[in-house]
Amino acid sequence: MGMTVGRAEGLEPVLSNESFELLKSIMYVKNAEKGSSLFWEGDKADKLFFIFSGRVRTIKSSDSGRTLTLYLHQKGDLVGQMDPFHDSLHGFGAEVTEDAKVGVIQRKDLEVLLWQHGDLAVEFMKWMGLMHRLTQTKFRDLMMFGKTGALCSLLIRLSNSYGKDRDGGIFIDLKINNTEMADMIGATRESVNRMLSDLKKEGAIQYADGHFMIKDLHYLRDVCHCENCPKEICRM
Repeated sequence: MGMTVGRAEGLEPVLSNESFELLKSIMYVKNAEKGSSLFWEGDKADKLFFIFSGRVRTIKSSDSGRTLTLYLHQKGDLVGQMDPFHDSLHGFGAEVTEDAKVGVIQRKDLEVLLWQHGDLAVEFMKWMGLMHRLTQTKFRDLMMFGKTGALCSLLIRLSNSYGKDRDGGIFIDLKINNTEMADMIGATRESVNRMLSDLKKEGAIQYADGHFMIKDLHYLRDVCHCENCPKEICRM
């Protein structure tokens, strides 16, 4: 297929090299520009999308018309909905936030592959379990310890997905603004402004040129009652 992409990063915890090569064998590759959509909420859920490069966010529309961000996906992630109902529709949309190259997997092709290769089927089931647990922990963030807890958990997740050690802290190598953060925790931009200001006063974070620097990770963990989940779970 002419792909020279390396090992899958997002799937790495559960997928062997052999299984990944099998998945690549049924993909077709396409480029997706920033601002385009891989699929819309309500579209038929008959494909999965593997991200070779770029970034994609999955989004959900509320009754009020607001768009909430569910996940931020990057290289190595598999995006889409896989359930036992063949006529199912996507319960969320997927928007490209940075020019991407994706491998498209037709559901019918994947099902044949899973029937043929038991090891792949087991590993794919583990991936689905991983995604389910990731969803559970995100709901925990939103429901258990208030908006401040959800914001602190979001900052921890950002540090696990995009963090780099720098100057005695963790530099988050992703530009993100307060409105985008508000859409990730179901809060208003104004409340996020206030909470971030409080975290800065406590010396937990710094902000400059569109990037956050976490200076006191333990403080954030205390606020959101961090359970020290593996980074495969505590991620964007």
